[in-house]
Amino acid sequence: MLQYSIEKKIFQFKIPSGTSRGVLTQKLAWFVKLSKKEDDSVFGLGECSIIEGLSPDFESETQYEDKLISFLEEFIQKTTLENDYEDFTAILPELKNSPSILFGLETAFIDLKNGGKQLFFETDFTRGRQNIPINGLIWMGIESFIQTQIEAKLSAGYSCIKMKIGLENFEEEFRILQQLRSRFSAKELILRVDANGAFPKENAISYLDKLAELDLHSIEQPIKAGNWEEMSDLCSITKLPIALDEELIGIYEIKQKINLLEKIKPQFIILKPSLHGGIFGTQEWIKLAEERNIPWWMTSALESNIGLNAIAQLTSTYENNLHQGLGTGSLYVENSPTNLEIIKGEMIYNNSLKTS
Repeated sequence: MLQYSIEKKIFQFKIPSGTSRGVLTQKLAWFVKLSKKEDDSVFGLGECSIIEGLSPDFESETQYEDKLISFLEEFIQKTTLENDYEDFTAILPELKNSPSILFGLETAFIDLKNGGKQLFFETDFTRGRQNIPINGLIWMGIESFIQTQIEAKLSAGYSCIKMKIGLENFEEEFRILQQLRSRFSAKELILRVDANGAFPKENAISYLDKLAELDLHSIEQPIKAGNWEEMSDLCSITKLPIALDEELIGIYEIKQKINLLEKIKPQFIILKPSLHGGIFGTQEWIKLAEERNIPWWMTSALESNIGLNAIAQLTSTYENNLHQGLGTGSLYVENSPTNLEIIKGEMIYNNSLKTS
């Protein structure tokens, strides 16, 4: 028989971080601990990470915590540690609509099965033999703040930079990107931008055409999610490759996923397990995308080191040379100990680090 406990965490950002949806100063998460009832000395730990206004399973702290407890109560009644599940929604179908809870539950269970060592997948990455290239994230803000972030990432050795952009200060942000491209060619520095749905669908192509002049790698979610016709049109005519992100939220059934990929035909998709169906749902997206020759990369949903570790290990089970969005572990004032290190724009799993 299994038992559980939960702990709510509020992570404070070191520096307020801006997107076109607003400025982030703190982050909510719930840690799930699973153990055997007869022996709680070994436990599995998972993180249920939410982004207010974006996570489909979060309405309020009370509502979310009640839902989490309800799922956990049902889960421990229906499962044992001897079971080997891939798809947890086969046990609890309602989990499909709660991807952040699903991800926390999956990772806590896998961790417990593997001995409570925060080792979810054994790969060359976790053996310390292979690193994961990542992008350096640049938040929105005043020009001096943006420039400071860029120089810090360049000094740290990043070869791929992703910059948050929007409509309000587009000309200024374009100029910053233009200056950056004048210093480094596309071979020397990969540049990505993330619009978080900021551009009006009526004239989004004009913004994309202008950004394409800078030889950018891609733009994430140029218009708001849910506008499949307009997004399909953009993907068919754009000079700047489009990556879908928020567009994938709330799409959980295989038929829906296939319809989206075949209707929109994006140049890339971006996957966040806490938003896009947990581990199993993310693996399903990857399979469907690869069958259609659509490249993908993984990004955290601002998880702390607990969730980030699991996402990095999941990423390492695939052969994917694209830069991943996994550099968010250093965002917070306080964080959990971790084996993860970032050196010269690459994520490294350092087995010599003490994590407890």
